[in-house]
Amino acid sequence: MSHIISHNLFHKSLLHPVVLDHRSKLNSSGIPANSLLQSASVNQTVSRIGKSPITTTFRAGKLNVRKSKLPLGTRGAVIASPRAVLAMDPTSEHLAGKFNLDGNIELQVVVSAPSPGSITHVNFQVTYISDSLVLHWGGIRDRKEKWVLPSRCPNGTKNYKNRALRSPFVKSGSNSCLKLEIDDPTMQAIEFLIVDETQNIWFKNNGENFYIKLPVKQMFIPNASIPEDLVQIQAYIRWERNGKQMYTPEQEKVEYEAARTELLEKMASGISVEDLRARLTNKNVGHENKQTSRSDTKNKIPDDLAQTQAYIRWEKAGKPNYSHDEQLREFEEARKDLQAELEKGVSFDEMRKKIMKGEIETKVMKQPGLKKRYAVERVQRKKRDLMQILNKYTSHFVEEKDYTEPKALTAVELYAQAKEQKGGPILSKEKYKLADKELLVLVTKSSGTIKIHLATNIKEPVTLRWALSRKAGEWLAPPQNVLPPGSISLNEAAETQSTISDSADPSYQVQSFEIEIDEDRFIGMPFVLLCGGNWIRNEGSDFYVEFVQGVKQVKKKDAGDGKRTARSLLDKIADMESEAQKSFMHRFNIAADLIHQAKDAGELGLAGILVWMRFMATRQLIWNKNYNVKPREISRTQDRLTDLLQNIYATHPQYREILRMILSTVGRGGEGDVGQRIRDEILVIQRNNDCKGGMMEEWHQKLHNNTSPDDVIICQALIDYIKSDFDISVYWKTLNENGITKERLLSYDRAIHSEPGFRRDQKVGLLRDLGNYMRTLKAVHSGADLESAVSNCMGYKSEGQGFMVGVRVNPVSGLPTGFPELLQFVLEHVEDKNVEPLLEGLLEARQALRPLLLKSTDRLKDLLFLDIALDSAVRTAIERGYEELSNTGSEKIMYFISLALENLALSSDDNEDLIYCLKGWNHALSMSRSKTDHWALYAKSVLDRTRLALARKAELYQRVLQPSAEYLGSLLGVDQWAVNIFTEEIIRAGSAASLSSLLNRLDPVLRKVANLGSWQVISPVEAVGYVVVVDELLTVQNKSYEQPTILVARSVKGEEEIPDGTVAVLTPDMPDVLSHVSVRARNGKVCFATCFDPNILADLQANKGKLLLLKPTSGDIVYRELKEGELEGASSSNLKEDGSLTSLALVRKQFCGRYAISSEEFTSEMVGAKSRNISYLKGKVPSWIGIPTSVALPFGVFEKVLMDKLNQSVAKKLQLMKKKLEGEPTVLGEIRDTVLQLAAPPQLVQELKTIMQSSGMPWPGDEGEQRWEQAWMAIKKVWASKWNERAYFSTRKVKLDHDYLCMAVLVQEIINADYAFVIHTTNPSSGDSSEIYAEVVKGLGESLVGAYPGRALSFICKKNNLNSPQVTGYPSKPIGLFIRRSIIFRSDSNGEDLEGYAGAGLYDSVPMDEEEKVVIDYSSDPLIIDGNFQQLMLSSIARAGSAIEELYGSPQDIEGVIKDGKVYVVQTRPQV
Repeated sequence: MSHIISHNLFHKSLLHPVVLDHRSKLNSSGIPANSLLQSASVNQTVSRIGKSPITTTFRAGKLNVRKSKLPLGTRGAVIASPRAVLAMDPTSEHLAGKFNLDGNIELQVVVSAPSPGSITHVNFQVTYISDSLVLHWGGIRDRKEKWVLPSRCPNGTKNYKNRALRSPFVKSGSNSCLKLEIDDPTMQAIEFLIVDETQNIWFKNNGENFYIKLPVKQMFIPNASIPEDLVQIQAYIRWERNGKQMYTPEQEKVEYEAARTELLEKMASGISVEDLRARLTNKNVGHENKQTSRSDTKNKIPDDLAQTQAYIRWEKAGKPNYSHDEQLREFEEARKDLQAELEKGVSFDEMRKKIMKGEIETKVMKQPGLKKRYAVERVQRKKRDLMQILNKYTSHFVEEKDYTEPKALTAVELYAQAKEQKGGPILSKEKYKLADKELLVLVTKSSGTIKIHLATNIKEPVTLRWALSRKAGEWLAPPQNVLPPGSISLNEAAETQSTISDSADPSYQVQSFEIEIDEDRFIGMPFVLLCGGNWIRNEGSDFYVEFVQGVKQVKKKDAGDGKRTARSLLDKIADMESEAQKSFMHRFNIAADLIHQAKDAGELGLAGILVWMRFMATRQLIWNKNYNVKPREISRTQDRLTDLLQNIYATHPQYREILRMILSTVGRGGEGDVGQRIRDEILVIQRNNDCKGGMMEEWHQKLHNNTSPDDVIICQALIDYIKSDFDISVYWKTLNENGITKERLLSYDRAIHSEPGFRRDQKVGLLRDLGNYMRTLKAVHSGADLESAVSNCMGYKSEGQGFMVGVRVNPVSGLPTGFPELLQFVLEHVEDKNVEPLLEGLLEARQALRPLLLKSTDRLKDLLFLDIALDSAVRTAIERGYEELSNTGSEKIMYFISLALENLALSSDDNEDLIYCLKGWNHALSMSRSKTDHWALYAKSVLDRTRLALARKAELYQRVLQPSAEYLGSLLGVDQWAVNIFTEEIIRAGSAASLSSLLNRLDPVLRKVANLGSWQVISPVEAVGYVVVVDELLTVQNKSYEQPTILVARSVKGEEEIPDGTVAVLTPDMPDVLSHVSVRARNGKVCFATCFDPNILADLQANKGKLLLLKPTSGDIVYRELKEGELEGASSSNLKEDGSLTSLALVRKQFCGRYAISSEEFTSEMVGAKSRNISYLKGKVPSWIGIPTSVALPFGVFEKVLMDKLNQSVAKKLQLMKKKLEGEPTVLGEIRDTVLQLAAPPQLVQELKTIMQSSGMPWPGDEGEQRWEQAWMAIKKVWASKWNERAYFSTRKVKLDHDYLCMAVLVQEIINADYAFVIHTTNPSSGDSSEIYAEVVKGLGESLVGAYPGRALSFICKKNNLNSPQVTGYPSKPIGLFIRRSIIFRSDSNGEDLEGYAGAGLYDSVPMDEEEKVVIDYSSDPLIIDGNFQQLMLSSIARAGSAIEELYGSPQDIEGVIKDGKVYVVQTRPQV
């Protein structure tokens, strides 16, 4: 009550002009919509009709009220249907209504008007007989729209869902009769429909309920009437008197009528209306308003003009929520504005024109932020453990089942096959099910002649009644020259008898028809079949054959092989597309039929359904073709499909993300009359607003034929057009921006040819009714519409405004406490310019909703659609908030990023990485607010990690969706551009796109604060070369460029080789400074750098083909274009003066006679430098540095094993493939597979066991034979890595003899590390020998030296101050590798010893057990958040590096780990 009466009555009443209607409309609170501040109520206005020059006639059951000219804001004609009040003699029996129901069926209603205290009798008589005819009825009491169910009912009456009563009619001769007895004196009317329950036939009054007014009980004084504005004032006083309570809508209605009763009682005591007004206005608005109400104005301003002017003042003031006093004052101010115009000599007609143009002078102040219904201006976010929203559901590829069982062709399929082989190109081919029979329609075209073939396996004789058409739905008699022999011409049609095909097997005989059409002026052929006296139609409609190309006929080979798709499902979808094109009902039913097959096919099956539905939603597929369907049938099939999707959502959590996307393309749908309201309500709009012709009638026909999501856009375009003061360009702008062109409007089966053209006096009514209609359209078509989604969950009741019975949706049970208020806050702030409070409210709502989404309930899909709508609203709000961020600091952008990231995590199946990114942003915000050193550096690492997470999500969508889009798109003939950008558009429409935009805004801010600049230079080498732009370095790593080349590569992972001829590699990617490619660049004197600035990168890409000079420093790169002649004077540092590379040679190593040796036996003839260096360190480094125990399989063991008798066949096969390798590098993979087939000689097993056990290492075989087999496979994988692509091409580039490359295997026990590190004792980026550079990762070192995305923690440390390490970069690697206690087998080749050749890292090190990939949470890692721990660990690493460099006397490249605070060094080699 407090909200409705004290705040919103102004909006619902003052702002609407008086509209004459057959009865007053009630708003949701039961308050007449056109009452507040009117000098006369709606009832009074209607009563004045008798005093006006209006003529009335009664025709065909409708009362037509006509007036030559009505004031602004009223309709030119008022049509009151028979439900309108008919005058009654209070003491007699009168005919209350006589109605024509359907053809010759008539209904007559007679009401007896009783004396006071007696019972009212209502007698019904229908000229219709049925055992199941019932009256579906209820009572109307005290102006309330809700049906009251009286206790006094005829025998046999049943309660229908607590919403209505159903009383049976009794047969009486050729009629059916029923008598009601109403003993409730407060009952004002009865409302009803008549239903034949068996036939499911509903008799309505022109689409509305029948309405019969009952005799009115005399109350207090005869003919008493209380002006509605006084009732509202009295209701406000009662509300204040009762302590300004928050009333429910039902309580508000009761209070309103109680206020009326109080005033009637006062009038019964002798107080006049004028005295009541004086008393009430004196109490509420003071002396001035009292005088105004009593004043006698000679030239009184019409109320409708004052109300319109008040509305304009309210809009200019910013649409504030006025109090009751302010509403009254505004109304009087509006009247004063108009009075001033009147005194200037302006006539009322001129005044109306000036009002509509906004030309009336008025002084109004825009109201500052007034409070809304939700008491607070900002939602208080609850503190939640982010791990509560963790999802670790990952879907896996399911081997597709073949659902198509081979079966023999049917008779009609054999017929079609024969005709296809003989005929020309196929225009269309469709097969219809006729109960247990089939009908085939095949259309071909050859040499300008169209041939129509029809065939059916019906056994009884069949007659074809057919015609031709120039437009859809037309029946034209065929010309005589096209009639098959024996045909008969009829009026607008022809009949042809079937021909029985020749077949020895009766089961393969068909009846067929063949028709040839030479004329191009016909576009199609409608037809029906006659068999055994029964007409056979296409589900109630005529069959229709189109003569134009239908769905693109594509051979499967043209569509590709369908790899990485659920191919059999997509093939079935393509086969059924022609049926799906008939209507949304057909499409949704087919999708529902296929959904279980899609689920069984796993992620790719559901991806196929999503692709199909998305093609539909983006209008790439035909929505409706020659088929009429009722809106309720569409909504029912939507309901069926979405029910199935919600069930899969509940039982298969790994598919929830993709199921959400499918739901967002389908729309909610609904059972019952939700869909039917689309048909009925457009009639109400036309009737209420006198707009029955032109565009509105064409749209009405389109809605009746086949409603679609386009109707939401059309309705919005009409609203925008009206709001723009009828600017037709605004109408077309809204349509075109949403993909609806004039051509599309004309393409509907019921085309829309006309533009809208409304009168200005229709404006208010149309805006009101179209706004209400939009809710109905969105309820069916727009699952992601926030307002309708909220309504469906919170429950709503629409009692029907002159049509149908109404709709009631119950609230979802079990909603959390405070959730309705939270949604109310969201709805009230959804268009706020300051979006931050809205975003908080939206995300708080999503968090509160999430537990309910994890449960299986019958209303789960309503909750899902609400969550989808909230998700969409977050994205919209963030995009609207970009302007807000333009002049703000980094903290606000970071906060927005955290909100966007939270939104994305709530919508993702596998969101662990996203949650840790979110925790990282929260920590970065905390650091920033507390002014912690390095906050920007840390925030940059979180930003980089978040970008990696978005890139992985994009790659996932590309991998899962794009193959299905390409295959199905080819089958369905979808435009190629739509196929190409399919996944890109999916990503753009999701939360990730807005998050990415925010990251791009913040990146330059952080780089500036952290002094990072636009570059990270990994290898600072001056270079001159021609710019070549590539997508991935990996794709060109084996290429040789003939001229010096600067590669600009989008992707560099870290393990690639640098192509010959390359002088520089520039990338936006972020490989580790100590990754393989970084080491190769520095060793090869190639400039290598990461560019953080997208503008600089774009400029470099724009220089494609040009000659550039690059001049790097440790933190920047300056470049400029050179002329061709300048190349001779410039040189790149990686080339010698003669352009040749250093000459290198390998020495073949021999088998030493031992299969295994201890570390004490390591020599240069037996093992490589890696093994020798680790042996050298033992006993020489400080005791606080641990060195793992090591043994080795020396050089020559591989070759010895290969020559063993056990492996003769493997050796022979390997020899053949090595010969092929010279011309076919593609056999490298086969060679590696062949090496893995080697068997272990018993002597090797025994020697290795003895050596390992004597060295104190665990022997794998002690845990079982399987463990030894795992160890043996790891050894073979190390040997096989001699033939990996990177190593093979690397040796070829430097002309090394690959046969001479020998591989020893270093065997070490794995330390299950907390951290791993790599040290370069001379800073590789600057060349500063006084400075140590190191990188640290969580877990094993493979994530550092391997191709794992993201950066490690990096730091530098001066050798003269080893206790003061300086962090230069925080980690962004999302993955850490961890392993159980195990053994690792490391490659140790003779190629790693060559001076001037970076052979290290080319070959594989293989652990016996597979590493576990763990998503890292840096926000709880002490190395990041504990300053003391960080200083201690980094100092220990730096001191270990310094000690080992001092031991060797030269710069070292060192690998090691930390376990429980202790440093272990696992290998060292000279730093290149």
